[in-house]
Amino acid sequence: MQFHHHGYVSHDPRVLPADGTGIDRPAELPDEMDVLIVGSGPAGMLLAAQMSQYPGLSTRIIERRDGRLVLGQADGIQPRSVETFQAFGFAERIMAEAYNIGWMNFWGPDPENKQNIIRTARTADYAYDICEFPHLIVNQARVLDYFAEAAADGPGRIRPDYGVEFAGLTIHDEGEYPVEVQVRYVAGERAGEERTIRAKYVVGCDGARSGVREAIGRKHVGEMAAHAWGVMDVLVNTDFPDWRTKCAINAEAGNILHIPREGGYLSRMYIDLGEVAAGDNRQVKHTPIEAVIAKANEILHPYSIDVKQVAWHSVYEVGHRITDGFDDVDEDVTRHPRVFLTGDACHTHSAKAGQGMNVSMQDGFNLGWKLGSVLTGRSPQELLSTYGSERHPVAQQLIDFDREWSSLMARKPEEISDPQELATYYLATAEFPSGFMTRYTSSMIIGSEAHQDLATGFPLGKRFKSAEVVRVGDGNVVHLGHHARADGRWRVYAFGDASGAGLNDWAARTAPLFARYTPAAGDVDAVFDVKAIYQQSYEELDVTTAPALFQPKTGPLGLTDWEKVYAAGPSKWTAADIFADRGLSRDGVVVIVRPDQYVAAILPLGAVDELGAFLEGAFLEA
Repeated sequence: MQFHHHGYVSHDPRVLPADGTGIDRPAELPDEMDVLIVGSGPAGMLLAAQMSQYPGLSTRIIERRDGRLVLGQADGIQPRSVETFQAFGFAERIMAEAYNIGWMNFWGPDPENKQNIIRTARTADYAYDICEFPHLIVNQARVLDYFAEAAADGPGRIRPDYGVEFAGLTIHDEGEYPVEVQVRYVAGERAGEERTIRAKYVVGCDGARSGVREAIGRKHVGEMAAHAWGVMDVLVNTDFPDWRTKCAINAEAGNILHIPREGGYLSRMYIDLGEVAAGDNRQVKHTPIEAVIAKANEILHPYSIDVKQVAWHSVYEVGHRITDGFDDVDEDVTRHPRVFLTGDACHTHSAKAGQGMNVSMQDGFNLGWKLGSVLTGRSPQELLSTYGSERHPVAQQLIDFDREWSSLMARKPEEISDPQELATYYLATAEFPSGFMTRYTSSMIIGSEAHQDLATGFPLGKRFKSAEVVRVGDGNVVHLGHHARADGRWRVYAFGDASGAGLNDWAARTAPLFARYTPAAGDVDAVFDVKAIYQQSYEELDVTTAPALFQPKTGPLGLTDWEKVYAAGPSKWTAADIFADRGLSRDGVVVIVRPDQYVAAILPLGAVDELGAFLEGAFLEA
């Protein structure tokens, strides 16, 4: 990581200097603010961490609980989420405490004795076939802790206002702070007190029973499936040989999805409780834990579990619902949105596909930089309308996938003709649950596909898939994408040949373009982090000969940034070649990546006018 460019640092460099609203941040909720986040779940806490990078803005987050979440219900962390953690600076630390899913095994009835189960398939998990990050299991509470730390240590010093609940809102047609919000204190000395605050924007991250959703008149569309599952986090002794391996178990007595948890001892089990009888009136939710454990033992036969402690348990019916809109503006309304919904407030589904927390976090990542860009004057308000248009289709795809996966998991053995079918489906669809199938379509921030052939390994609208390169300044092998932090900046990767004039000419012609949208008082790379990746090997290059665009002088001391020039050619420490690995044109290509890591534009080096047109549509001149 980089630091010292604003002066010598001797403390933890992850704690950034307080700035703007982070200096002497008021303990009490102010009467007016730029952004009010309602709810401190995964989407809300990621959003707070992102907004902390915009310290010139006033952002507050309210939470009904009186403190941090102690026991989270979600636990599956897909590779795309770990990639996101990398951008927020805590991937390595959370990986160290998490359970790494290396395998998923499948069990079915023993043909010799169908009351028993046997292992039918042993499959390596998909994560490392898709990217450099693993598939993890870790308590949702710890994920929230890490995002809370990022929010508190960012320049904006954002911390949740606990013990405050949302009570309603009214959107006015005019005024600097047009959203009037009623809040109620539910803990502490002020419990029972109500007050009104005003915000420019409100984000509902307040779960499946969202009060914000109700306040703006949005509806959950969908239905509950007539099938119940018990779920429990347990500490046990057992003779089941795959207790520390993720398993899908299909037996005559029912089904189990078994997921080992972090810490070496804890495991989560989703136990099939069968079809819910008509007229049950949700009584199945009161199934005692003893009955759930007994059902688990019946399914596991001839193995068994001796439960020593139940850390948490619940019973739920599978539901697949999506909200009819992700903001407060209908298609026939001309004004810009003021209120947004994220996570369970706008999409709910089963837990067995491991998507809830993951997709919710990507909602927050998508929205955060857009709010920051609009409120700081970098981008026009039209940018905010792209949140709903991009995330609603993703949620629908999730509902469709989860419905199919849940149906497969709930089948009876006689309904399965191929014992390998579930394993085959699990691996064949891996890119979707891993979080890498999301692809945003053409908009003001997703350009034309006309030049996709110049960078076939970076599909337009999909997340930027990192690859190894050599940093020319010090010769270290690094992942190009790992240098990109969740700091609200756009990444511009210029690929070319050091022996020609292509990159030099491009840099000279585009520097004025980037400067047009960069505040004069800020660093030259405050909005665009521009990097050069040369085809040559590290040994053939001299970082000091690169154009000034790739050697910016930043911070109050005007220090040269030595980490924007890279080599793609094989060297002593790596055989990787990003040009070959990502299908990049040897004639040169520019790949522009949004702050949330999605590829926004692909252009030839000579298409400077096209670059200018793209920037003009996405940005406001400084």
